[in-house]
Amino acid sequence: MKFSFKQFIVPNFAKRLAFMLPAVILMGVFVSILVEIGWGTDPASFMNLNIAAALNWGLGNTEVLVYGLMLIFTFVFGANMIGFGTLANMLLIGYVIDFCRWLWKNIGFAQFIYDSSFSIRLIIFIATLLLFVIAASIYMNAQMGVAPYDAIPNILSGWIPKVPFFIIRIIFDLSAVLIGVIAGKLNGGIQGSIIGSIAMSLLLGPVISIVGKPLKKIL
Repeated sequence: MKFSFKQFIVPNFAKRLAFMLPAVILMGVFVSILVEIGWGTDPASFMNLNIAAALNWGLGNTEVLVYGLMLIFTFVFGANMIGFGTLANMLLIGYVIDFCRWLWKNIGFAQFIYDSSFSIRLIIFIATLLLFVIAASIYMNAQMGVAPYDAIPNILSGWIPKVPFFIIRIIFDLSAVLIGVIAGKLNGGIQGSIIGSIAMSLLLGPVISIVGKPLKKIL
C-alpha cells in the first residue's frame, strides 16, 4: 500500500490523539525509572541506551537516528503503518527519558532508588512496569500508526507467513538486545540488565496484549 498523508487523519482523530500523546510521554517517564532501577528495560530501550553510550550521545538524538533508519525501511515496505503515533514514538520518548533522568538526578529520586532496599526497589519496579504496560497498551490501541521499531516485525511477518508472528517478534526483540550488548561491549560497559531485558523480550508482548483487550473496548 502506498503512503498517503490522508492516513494520518483517522476517525475520531481528536479522541485518539488525546489518548495517544499522553501515553507516549508516560512511556518515556516509566522507562526512565526502569533505567534508574537497572533491572532491565524493554528491548528497544536497552538497545538504544547502549548505542547512545557508545556514540556518547543523548538517548533522544540516538532514538531519532535509529528509528529514523527504521522509518525509511517502514516507508518502503509498510508505508500504511505510518501515522502520528509513529512520529510521536520516534521523536518524543527518548527526549522524555533524557529529561526525566536529569530531573530524577536533580531532585534526588535517582539517589533514593540507588540507596533503597531490595523490597522498595522491587515495589517501584513492579508498579512502574505495570504502568508502562498500561501506557503502551493505550498507545497501541489508539491505532494512530505503528512505532518504527514495531513496524519491522510486522513487515517481516508478512514476508514469512508460515512462521507465527510471536516467534518473529521474540527473535526481533532478542536481536535488539544482542545489538545493545555489542554496543555496550564496544563502549566498555553494558547499560542496564541483559537478563532483565531478555525476560522483557519474552514477556512484555503477551502482557501488553492481555492488558490491551479491555482497553481496546474503551478506546
